[in-house]
Amino acid sequence: MRSHVHLTTQDLTKGYEAGPVVDGISLKVSAGQRLGIIGENGRGKTTLLRLLAEDLVPDQGTVTRHGSLSLVQQEMPFHEAETVGDLLSEALRESRQALSELDGAAEPFDEQRYSRALAHAENIEAWDAERRADIALKALDADHVRSARLSELSVGQRYRVRLACLLAERADVLLLDEPTNHLDAGALAFLTERLEQHHGVVVLVSHDRTLLDDVCTQLLDLDPSPDGEVHLHGGGYRAFKEAKRAERQRWEQRFAQEEAEHDELAEKVERAQSRLQDAWRPPKGAFKHKRSTRAANKMRNVARRLEELDDQRVDAPPPPLRFTPPELEASGDLLHATPLDVPGRLRLTEPISLSAGEKLLVTGPNGAGKTTLLNVLAGRVPPSNGTVHHVGRVALLAQESTFENEDATAAQLCSRVEELGLLRGKDLVRPVGRLSTGQRRRLELAILLSSAPHVLLLDEPTNHLSIALVDELTEALDRTRAAVAVATHDRQMRTDFGSWRSVTLDSPSRSHETSVASK
Repeated sequence: MRSHVHLTTQDLTKGYEAGPVVDGISLKVSAGQRLGIIGENGRGKTTLLRLLAEDLVPDQGTVTRHGSLSLVQQEMPFHEAETVGDLLSEALRESRQALSELDGAAEPFDEQRYSRALAHAENIEAWDAERRADIALKALDADHVRSARLSELSVGQRYRVRLACLLAERADVLLLDEPTNHLDAGALAFLTERLEQHHGVVVLVSHDRTLLDDVCTQLLDLDPSPDGEVHLHGGGYRAFKEAKRAERQRWEQRFAQEEAEHDELAEKVERAQSRLQDAWRPPKGAFKHKRSTRAANKMRNVARRLEELDDQRVDAPPPPLRFTPPELEASGDLLHATPLDVPGRLRLTEPISLSAGEKLLVTGPNGAGKTTLLNVLAGRVPPSNGTVHHVGRVALLAQESTFENEDATAAQLCSRVEELGLLRGKDLVRPVGRLSTGQRRRLELAILLSSAPHVLLLDEPTNHLSIALVDELTEALDRTRAAVAVATHDRQMRTDFGSWRSVTLDSPSRSHETSVASK
């Protein structure tokens, strides 16, 4: 039904003051294909999505799209007076217009107009749009009263409303930037099913390794490669990760071999030139001219081989950003919370204690109070009932990064950000307001760790981070001597932390007992 749908780019390029971010990308994504875009923070993933949506103008190259489009961005702008109903009306506008056009063509009946209107309504499944919207809003825990202002909702609630509306539109081309942020297990399952069943084109940027494995038919890697080109990979994220590791190893080996060969040839040319110019003289007698010519020819042959090698040599593989976490020192009992209550937001019926090196995984659906619990434990939100006592420094990484001074540079805000392997180069002196969302998240993590906390509280720590850093952060949290509590919906991270003690929260509006489990 949507076989005509496709998205094509030719030599797509976009740069900023620091140089090209998207550089000469040509690709085609056809109906039924689901492309995942991966790469380090700052590699241009979001920029590429915005170019595909024609939300940005490329410096050169073209984008050709056949079919309607929806773009799901990481951060959703909104007007102060805008409501949930406004978003829903916009999402249903085309379907409602299609049905109105069909009614208009029926009375008085215009056969040609009616046929066109009927084909369009059937193509976008206009009769089912209202039901689709209701299902999506409920599945994403976004079924708020239609008069609710977006400004009164949390960041996560606004995001889920917008995502539900866009999924209800049933556009031909779906572009999604980190769509799993703010989604719980039920919402993730719904999103996965919708994307797998989508008959058009899907292009998504995600740190969610499980989503990439479950949904994507191909992955586009924006990280550096030996030939300087971007490459498509099939087989899911796990297969890509192994292929990327092998490619990096081959690249390093080839570079080392070519460096050694270059040095050897350069030394031969230098020795030959030295003999011809300074020390070497042909012996007296016959064939001295031939010997001189033979030596010069040999030098020219070696020089030619050196020139050919230089033309074909691969660039040195750039050193990847590698997270180098600090050694956090902690000892003894660090945190104790009695049963806690924050009306309408949190009900914790069991005490929580954390000692040095102990780890806690906080789980539960959206609205269960995970964020509130971490804020209470950090001392940012006072409970109505219960107490929290902690020893030493407690640091909280919130779901979203905020900076009071957007004009300050990363190096000014955190002197250790480069040492920790979280930012480097020009990103260190770029104003925070001009860093990508993922780079801002890296900076906030660096600031947090530089305070040398004894207790780490992390709320959805994988949000906006690259997959490589998520893997490195997971390993660091597992081995740190600090006490750690993590709230996350990331399925791979929850699997990786499966041996941790866990607390499962339920909605405070329901009658329940909080479950605390030791493993």
